[in-house]
Amino acid sequence: MRSVSGFSKILSGIAAIGLIGTPISTPLDAQTRQGKRPDLVRHPPSHPVNCSLFEYRDRTIGKTGILRQRAGGPAASIVPPPPPPVARPATNAIGASLAPKRQSSVRPRPGPRPYPYPYPYPYPRPPQSEDREQYAGEEVANIKRVADEPVSTFAVDVDTGSYSNVRRFLNDGKMPPEAAVRTEELINYFRYDYPAPSSRSVPFSLTTDMSATPWNKASRLLRIGLRGYDADTNSRPRANLVFLVDVSGSMGSANKLPLVKSTLTALANELRDDDRVSIVVYSGTVGLLLAPTSNKTHIKEAVNCLYARGSTAGGNALKLAYSTARKNFLKGGINRIIMATDGDFNVGTSNTDQLKKIVAKERESGVNLTMLGYGTGNIRDELMEGIANVGNGNYAYIDSAMEAQKVLGDELNSTLFTIAKDVKIQIEFNPTHVKEYRLIGYENRLLAEEDFDNDKIDAGDIGAGHQVTALYEIMPAQSRGWLAERRYPANRTTVNTSRFEGELAHIKLRFKLPNGDKSRLIQHQISAQGLVDAKDPTGDMAFAIAVAAFGQKLRGDKYLGEFDFTRIQKLSGNGGNFWRQEFRKLNDLAQNQS
Repeated sequence: MRSVSGFSKILSGIAAIGLIGTPISTPLDAQTRQGKRPDLVRHPPSHPVNCSLFEYRDRTIGKTGILRQRAGGPAASIVPPPPPPVARPATNAIGASLAPKRQSSVRPRPGPRPYPYPYPYPYPRPPQSEDREQYAGEEVANIKRVADEPVSTFAVDVDTGSYSNVRRFLNDGKMPPEAAVRTEELINYFRYDYPAPSSRSVPFSLTTDMSATPWNKASRLLRIGLRGYDADTNSRPRANLVFLVDVSGSMGSANKLPLVKSTLTALANELRDDDRVSIVVYSGTVGLLLAPTSNKTHIKEAVNCLYARGSTAGGNALKLAYSTARKNFLKGGINRIIMATDGDFNVGTSNTDQLKKIVAKERESGVNLTMLGYGTGNIRDELMEGIANVGNGNYAYIDSAMEAQKVLGDELNSTLFTIAKDVKIQIEFNPTHVKEYRLIGYENRLLAEEDFDNDKIDAGDIGAGHQVTALYEIMPAQSRGWLAERRYPANRTTVNTSRFEGELAHIKLRFKLPNGDKSRLIQHQISAQGLVDAKDPTGDMAFAIAVAAFGQKLRGDKYLGEFDFTRIQKLSGNGGNFWRQEFRKLNDLAQNQS
């Protein structure tokens, strides 16, 4: 017994001088597809931030949740300036691997750096060029003859990503590719003077008006406008948000991850105290960086951990994000994933159609998906816009800190809080008054006529305060029209006067309430008198038409004729808020660069 007791004393003595020690607490496991990571950062048991995913070694997190200096480490600071490399003596502490070693002619792979400094990328990054960007552009819609296709059906769209992406190209001194321009997203980037709905029983108002067409004296422009009811931060439901952040090597440039970090920090300031936030990160591996929390200090602390390195396992990351959102699901609340990426998925599931299937299946759980695109050179616009549409969410492209503030600050409640889902619009034109028509934009949101009454068909969602604008260019029945007269009499348009002669068109809208499965119907008739009374567009209508013409001009729309950027500038008017004035500057850039 004495020998055993003596041996125990020796072990106790060794532990006392630090040669053998036990962890103060058990670290959070990194939930990665490659398995658990080593114990690199020690956290108090309840601390939600798991910076060990990034292998920060020489700082710990104290009971207050504030980063603290480790013995022998650099001066304590949340975001200190990068220090010059300093030689360190070898030690038995966790940071011992940072001790200087004998020089070698072979450059070693860099080891972990002190928090919050990222790894230097070990190999030169391949040059990125604009031709890696991918767009699924649609051709400008053709003219429809009312005698052949009297009904037009489409899903609403509140995305704005195309506008800010176009702005990025023009500010860089380049014209955007035609495939990158979606005219409806340019129009819907701006707010118009539509009236608010009278009650929340019908979540949006419906407005129609008509004007002459600036580029074609024979035709008319019909505008359809929707406006959702407004909701402030205090009146919206609680939010369960999962930020899904791409930290792969392609996100390392200044207009990507650093902008993501400032975006998330700003967003944290806009959240309510009872909202819950999680952060999932992904590169070659996928991990839970921030467990669900309402603590804004912890959110910002997790954001400070982010750095870019590795490949992009986006498909696996989506699965973990949905799993995290489901585990913390708020019944009757907002449950949404906000994904920040350049869309350059290159590991695991990366096919657009496969990713859409994953998202389509997951949306049945009640978790919506918002996509935020960043950066240049390898943007997969077609993937991000497509996934957002399938995920009952919206897509925005963040090209600046101001755009981040607009999307996740000024319009945060619109982004988060859905007030109507699966919103469809169908319009039937009366051949007595309308000979031909075309819908401007929405080419990738068109639906079959029979899909309008099918509640199983997915369509667009509208958030609190969102607006939707659609423009139809229509040709009166008495005009010559765009299309030549057909040879055979049976194929020609016949005009029959009927009891509907006072109606130009009949509009129907279908929508579901956020928690509903059965759609509701709204119907509205448009008077044919508008064809006679239509005048040149002014004010708000003129600006909407100017934006539409701008988008169509960038797409090479042949139906605009000689209507150029100079005329668009004049049509857009003067004054307005910052965004409208910026539009006119972008139009000037397009004129100079075209």
